Amino acid sequence: MRPQKMNQDWPAAARTLSEALPYLQRYSGAVVVVKFGGNAMGDDDQMADFARDIVLMRQVGLNPVVVHGGGPMINETLKKLGIVSEWVRGKRVTDKATVEVVEMVLSGLVNKRIVQAINDQGGRAVGISGKDDDLMVCEADDPELGFVGRPVEMNVQVIRDLYNAGIVPVVAPVATGMADNETFNVNGDTAAGAIAGALQADRLLLLTDVAGVKNKEGNVVTQMTPEDVHAMIEDGTIAGGMIPKVETALKAVGEGVRAVVILDGRVPNACLLELFTEHGAGSMIRSTAPRVRPHS
Repeated sequence: MRPQKMNQDWPAAARTLSEALPYLQRYSGAVVVVKFGGNAMGDDDQMADFARDIVLMRQVGLNPVVVHGGGPMINETLKKLGIVSEWVRGKRVTDKATVEVVEMVLSGLVNKRIVQAINDQGGRAVGISGKDDDLMVCEADDPELGFVGRPVEMNVQVIRDLYNAGIVPVVAPVATGMADNETFNVNGDTAAGAIAGALQADRLLLLTDVAGVKNKEGNVVTQMTPEDVHAMIEDGTIAGGMIPKVETALKAVGEGVRAVVILDGRVPNACLLELFTEHGAGSMIRSTAPRVRPHS
């Protein structure tokens, strides 16, 4: 039999696996909540890459929990149905007709697509929404916005039951109301933060379309405390769409999540880079800054 020629990338791959060992041991049994969204959800190759990373995390002993958004798909479906949205202070007013479309798209189309992608990579995933087993109970976040919810009660045992059975929970951010069994749409980051807090997760990974939180010079800040975040909001360094993300991170850390990382989900293997390499990825927010960047 003719010997196979060694690929020059193989030694590097083996070295990477060897260097990952301390982090694999560090995260064995850890709960990691991953918020998945953005442009990657509409790209088949990026979806498959994300699913492969989730399956690998599960295979090496982590308990990943996926929470997803789906704004572009909701917009597309509303347009097809001829439902015109109204906006208040830049936020969509979610009336009865709109929330029915939101539930259909998030709990149906988007949720099952992610579940199928994970299963296609050899994993076991089950899709649920915040309405299942009263996982997430909400009240109206702002009466002017209609059926947009703010989580006020979390019942996460159903998620624990799934990952204890070796199954990856995939959660759509649709929730039950406190009264009259209304249906509420919940911001995906908000839902992920509330779930991570209720689970006392080791990590919350917020995948975005940017590299992380940047300082005034435009460089990504790799580690931050709540005091750093507040100071950067006050001086205008953190602004616009990044403010809700860091507010979600601060709330999650305050509820017991060990650390939150805001990172670029467009980067191949972003979750694995953050969890299993020395340099990590994105911006880590935690109650006290670690002496060394990776995973303390």
